[in-house]
Amino acid sequence: MAEATAPQDSVDALALDESVTFTSELIRIDTTNRGGGDCRERPAAEYVAERLAATGLEPALLERTPGRTNVVARIPGTDPAAPALLVHGHLDVVPAEAADWTVHPFSGEIRDGEVWGRGAIDMKNMDAMVLAVVRFWARAGIRPRRDIVIAYTADEEASAADGAGFLADQHAALFEGCTEGISESGAFTFHAGPNMPLYPIGAGERGTGWLKLTAHGKAGHGSKVNRANAVTALAAAVTRIGEHEWPVRLTPTVRAALIEIAALHGIYPDLDAPGFDVDELLGKMGPAAALVAPTVRNSSNPTMLDAGYKVNVIPGHATAHIDGRTVPGGDEEFRATLDRLTGPSVDWEFAHREVALQAPVDSPTYGKLRAAIERFDPDGHVVPYCMSGGTDAKQFSRLGITGYGFSPLKLPVGFDYQALFHGVDERVPVDALHFGVRVLDHYLRTA
Repeated sequence: MAEATAPQDSVDALALDESVTFTSELIRIDTTNRGGGDCRERPAAEYVAERLAATGLEPALLERTPGRTNVVARIPGTDPAAPALLVHGHLDVVPAEAADWTVHPFSGEIRDGEVWGRGAIDMKNMDAMVLAVVRFWARAGIRPRRDIVIAYTADEEASAADGAGFLADQHAALFEGCTEGISESGAFTFHAGPNMPLYPIGAGERGTGWLKLTAHGKAGHGSKVNRANAVTALAAAVTRIGEHEWPVRLTPTVRAALIEIAALHGIYPDLDAPGFDVDELLGKMGPAAALVAPTVRNSSNPTMLDAGYKVNVIPGHATAHIDGRTVPGGDEEFRATLDRLTGPSVDWEFAHREVALQAPVDSPTYGKLRAAIERFDPDGHVVPYCMSGGTDAKQFSRLGITGYGFSPLKLPVGFDYQALFHGVDERVPVDALHFGVRVLDHYLRTA
C-alpha cells in the first residue's frame, strides 16, 4: 500500500457495497457457538483471510483447537514511532432457533433495506465494515498513520479460550506495539428522546464472574423428613443471591456518563452531595437511563439449576449457576457478599472469571472517536458509557491494550439495537453499514 497524498472524507461505492455483501455472506456461514467447544469458525476465518490476502496483506490463521480459527493481520502505518492500534471482531455467534424468526437466521437476506440474520448486529457487521475499509485502502493506495492490527477471533460468545485468550497468551508478539483497541458495542445511535440521538462509546466493561454453587446434603426417601436437604439449602441461597440489593459504586466512566447524559436533559447533579440518589437521577433521564442503570452496581442473576433424578428421591447434592458481574474495583465486595449469601451449607466457585475494564474518557483516542462520529452526524451527542457485559477487550487487556467499544452505526428512530443483541430477527440497516464504513475509514486513518 502506498501512502495517500491527502486524507479523504468518503470511501468509494464499492466499499459501501462490500460492507453489505460481506455482512450478508458472513451471516450465511453458520458459526453458532453453543458453548463447551461446540463451534467451528474456520469457514468464516478463511473467508475473511482470503479477502485480506487479496489486498497484499499476509493474514495468519491461528488455532488452539482444530476448527476454532482466528485471523490476525498487520497493516503498516506511515509513522513508525506511533503506537499500533488493534481493531478486533469475533466470528462466532450465539444460537438462533429458526422457527422463531421472520426469515431464516442464517440466510443473510437483504429485505426492506436491512440485512437479516444472526450476527447482523453481534458482530459480523463490524467484521464486514472493517474488511471493506481495508480493501478500499488497498484500491486507493491509502496507509494509516499508525500500524493497525486486525484480529478476527473465535469463541467470544463463550470463554474466549480458543479466541482472544489464546491469542493474548500464545501469540502476544503479533500485537507488539498495540496500546489501544476498538471493537463492538459502542458508537451506535441511541434515541433518547425527540431530537436527542446519542452515540455511546464504550469506555469500560463490568467484570465477569460466572459462578457454580454446590449444596451437599443427605440423600434419602422423598416421603421422609430430611433436615439436610441439598435442594432446600441451594434454593435458599439462590433466592438470597437473586434478591440481594447491591450497593451503588460509581466508577469514573459511569460518573462521566451520568453527568453528560443528565446535562442533555437540563440536569446538573452533584454526584458527591450527601444523600445523592443515583436511582432518582436515573428516573429523570428517560430512555437514556438504560445505558447507565446496569453499571452503577455489581449484579448477580441466577440462571441455571440442577438437582435430583426422581421425584421421590432426595438427592445428595444440588447445583446452580449465577451470572455475576462486577464494576471496576468491585471484586472484593463481590466475593465477601457471596460468602455471606451462600451461607455455611453451600459452596461456590468461579466457573469463569474476567476482569472489569476502564478506559479514560479524557484521552486523545476518545477525543478522536468522538470527532469521527460528530463529523458524519453533527446532530449526534457522543457520550461515554460502561458496558454491562464483556467483550474480547478483557483478554487483550492482558497485553496492556486499552479497549473502547466503537462499532459505528447510524440507526433510525424505533430501531432497538440493544434488543437485537442475541435476540430474534436480528438485522442491521444497509444505511447504517454505509455510515459505519465512512466513520471507520476516517477514524482509522487519522487515529
